[in-house]
Amino acid sequence: MEKSQSIPYLLSKLSDLPSMPEVAQKVLALIRNPKSNMAEIGQILSLDQSLAMLVLRWANSAYYGLRHPVSTVNQAVIVLGQQAVRNVILASTVAGMMDRSVEGYGLEKGDLWQHSIAVAGAAREIAKNKGYELAEEAYTAGLLADIGKLAFETLLRDVDLTQPEWQGQAFSDLEEEYFGIDHAELGAELARRWNLPPRLLDAIQHHHEPTKSSEGRSLSYAVHLADYTVMIMGIGIGRDGLQYHLDPSAVEFYEFNESVLDQLTEEIPDFILASNSMIRNVPSEI
Repeated sequence: MEKSQSIPYLLSKLSDLPSMPEVAQKVLALIRNPKSNMAEIGQILSLDQSLAMLVLRWANSAYYGLRHPVSTVNQAVIVLGQQAVRNVILASTVAGMMDRSVEGYGLEKGDLWQHSIAVAGAAREIAKNKGYELAEEAYTAGLLADIGKLAFETLLRDVDLTQPEWQGQAFSDLEEEYFGIDHAELGAELARRWNLPPRLLDAIQHHHEPTKSSEGRSLSYAVHLADYTVMIMGIGIGRDGLQYHLDPSAVEFYEFNESVLDQLTEEIPDFILASNSMIRNVPSEI
């Protein structure tokens, strides 16, 4: 498969997945428009009951630590800000896409979602000391980092991964060798079609090799370390295994050490449970 032909072909494999709701598309368009305001965003969100309730639950969650709960969508979007509202929209959409088995990667129903939401939460936690805006960006990039696997997985079902050439390598390297691109690049292309900012595309594309990032390595570093952490925890890895090249520059930038890793491994399970309850409105176990 030629690389120039592979991206359109592989993206076509996503055509049977749930589409983004119309209200969600309108809200994302408003967020991209510098002339829009939070009142407009709140007004559009109010048209979709499920999204409106999700925004309210998100704003009143423990993460934001409000003294007095907000009771209207307009109040909620002001508390959250545009980037966090975007995260609500994308998390709701991605949950529907990823809540399925991904046989080519040996992932059972919900595994890819659990991995992705864990990476999102860990990336936000890792980046929070560098500022709120970066932390929210890291959440978005972490959430979408592995979405490209949804396109690859049907092709991988026909690949015999027990062959020697598939052993002892990072899965991203194998994807590049076999398909001409890896799931990170494919995920970035999908995010581009959703008109997400270049910094997010860059972080998604380079989260396995963050030093190649050109739009801000701090974001790529956060997602890289989060992905590593979640892989070490064994959450949603399937056939991917533990072949992960940890970048020392990312470790140095965020002063990532055993203490930080221990804290994340303690917090991530609770974060997954809370996210499942909030976003999918169902209890879940890891």
